[in-house]
Amino acid sequence: MAINPISIAHFAETQLQLLLREHEAEVSSSTLASTAASVSPSTRRKLQATGYALTGLVLSQCRTGMGGRVVGEFVPDPAIVSKREDGAADGQPRLGSHGIRVGDVVRVNDVSAGGKRVGKDKDMDKDGKDNKGAEGVVTRTGDRAIWIAFGSRGGGGRSKEEDEAIEELWGKKLWAVKLANDVTYRRMRQTMEKMVKMTEADHTHFMRVAFGHMTPLQPDHDATGPIEFMDPTLNDSQKDAIRFALASKDISLIHGPPGTGKTHTLIELIMQFVQQKKRVLVCGPSNVSVDNIVERLAPKKVPVVRIGHPARLLPSVLEHSLEVLTQTSDAGNIVKDVRKEIDTKQASIRKTKSGRERRAIYDDLKQLRKEFRERESKCVDNLVRESSVVLATLHGAGGHQLKNQRFDVVIIDEASQALEAQCWISLLSADKVVLAGDHLQLPPTVKSTNLKSKDGNEKADKPNETADKEILKGVSLERTLFDRLLSLHGPSIKSMLTTQYRMHEQIMRFPSDELYESKLMAAESVKARLLVDLPYEVDGTDDTQEPLVFWDTQGGDFPEQADDKEIGNKEALLGESKSNEMEAMVVARHVEKLIDTGLKPEDIAVITPYNGQLALLSQMLREKYPGLELGSVDGFQGREKEAVVVSLVRSNAEHEVGFLGEKRRLNVAMTRPKRHLCICGDSETISRGSSFLKHWMDYLEENADLRYPDAGDLL
Repeated sequence: MAINPISIAHFAETQLQLLLREHEAEVSSSTLASTAASVSPSTRRKLQATGYALTGLVLSQCRTGMGGRVVGEFVPDPAIVSKREDGAADGQPRLGSHGIRVGDVVRVNDVSAGGKRVGKDKDMDKDGKDNKGAEGVVTRTGDRAIWIAFGSRGGGGRSKEEDEAIEELWGKKLWAVKLANDVTYRRMRQTMEKMVKMTEADHTHFMRVAFGHMTPLQPDHDATGPIEFMDPTLNDSQKDAIRFALASKDISLIHGPPGTGKTHTLIELIMQFVQQKKRVLVCGPSNVSVDNIVERLAPKKVPVVRIGHPARLLPSVLEHSLEVLTQTSDAGNIVKDVRKEIDTKQASIRKTKSGRERRAIYDDLKQLRKEFRERESKCVDNLVRESSVVLATLHGAGGHQLKNQRFDVVIIDEASQALEAQCWISLLSADKVVLAGDHLQLPPTVKSTNLKSKDGNEKADKPNETADKEILKGVSLERTLFDRLLSLHGPSIKSMLTTQYRMHEQIMRFPSDELYESKLMAAESVKARLLVDLPYEVDGTDDTQEPLVFWDTQGGDFPEQADDKEIGNKEALLGESKSNEMEAMVVARHVEKLIDTGLKPEDIAVITPYNGQLALLSQMLREKYPGLELGSVDGFQGREKEAVVVSLVRSNAEHEVGFLGEKRRLNVAMTRPKRHLCICGDSETISRGSSFLKHWMDYLEENADLRYPDAGDLL
């Protein structure tokens, strides 16, 4: 195939311009969120429902974390958070459902202060940045608490003002709001700037392949010899993908459609590389994607180090995190005593009334933290150097812990959900690369594209088209490295996993035929399983014995609404904010019927592409069924549940489908369930949106249990 080489410097310059635009969009939306969040409690609750905020918090304790930073533990305010109604044995209050994740940058504010700064009444720092509240990075989230490390954004220690701001959070009613993550953008920008400055002599073989200046080298199967697989449960397509990646000289893509055991395959591949005495760096775009691998590698007794903060609290994950290793390993002894001294000093601040004494303690803390960081840096360097497998998020791979470290192989999981500039943080010096993902599911969210599109319609397929033609044709943030390499070099660099272990065959059939060339097969263990077959008692009904249900709301009695009243028509905040109240009632009724059969609420997810609908469904269902998961389609990527109910929302005389025009979004929606998929939507509107949507409606009409709701019964 003919390959058109791309100028590496020109590509990086284009990325820099697109990243600048994206960062501006993210900053403006987070500013909007934090401004809107100070308006009223009801608006803050809506922000929580749409993933921007977490309300009803109090600070319960502080400790010293990595880099001498203060890590605050925030728990639900018992005065305002109702206790769970599903019989939690200890009756402890839990956090409400929210969209704040590990790695998010947040600002913690005092509710009574509105949007004002906690601590000094000083709204701008020396760089002119908004400096209200105490800012930090989420390091862990749980049912009952969220942990935030303060002073983490700019690296280094905290200022005295920051220390005072954190101290003033004690005893206050608090809420947290998401901010733009400067660290990720800074690292992507630095990486692209390096690529711009590189001479041709600086380009690695892999870089030349990645930009079409060379074709990939032929895989050398002879060099790898016969492979003894360690995992006896691997299927043939998984074994083929592993053989292919081991034999590859420079690049291999592992294409893992939903439920095909992509991570399972990567674990075996990592073990094979370790057996070959190769040093492996494993990255992913999110903490969850990386922790998932740590969790499965941990029992294999391979020396591994997890850079950054693990999202889960499983001991098997924690014992490999740098945070714990710097406290428990022999190397970690050199920092223990300083950490203890910092904690003691920190605790003494609250006992001191004198301003002079407090200032003296802050000065001592500054010196102690400097010493702590120096000792910790030596400790970290030793730990990383001795590890066969190092794991980090993509932007974490640009941290000081990996400076001057060399790896034989770089593996990027969920590569089709990562911005290409993010991938290059870990790839600039790579020789051999394995990318795993599914380019037929959603790419990373790009806000600068969505802001340009009035309706979020099919523009997602051609992001920033006009602007990019002036810069470098075909380059956009939504086009991932996985996608670009596949179109550049063709299927010869790809191996696809074909047996899926998640979905009932009837749920799987449509995405397999339409998107995966009919290659997906359902494993025997899942192909016919239904809700009624769950290992606890569920009544056999029309719902629990049906894998696929379609509530067709055609006829005009279930119209959509533009839901933009509550936050002053600020569509940028809630995305393309549509809702459909009548359809939400159909969803709620279906959920109630499922739960009435004995199905546990925590085995059900309700998802929708629209934040406006999500807020509406939350009002109807969250309090009644605290264990039920409600979320956006985009946020549910990579997840699964026994039963999934999807609300499509769109129903209008113009037959506009908006976000539903993106087939990758629909692919995510329809491939989340294991045993039961219920779709609620207007076939009349949706079937006119695209040929893909028409085929889907036709499939549902022929293969689903087709139902027509009566609007009169719902009111």
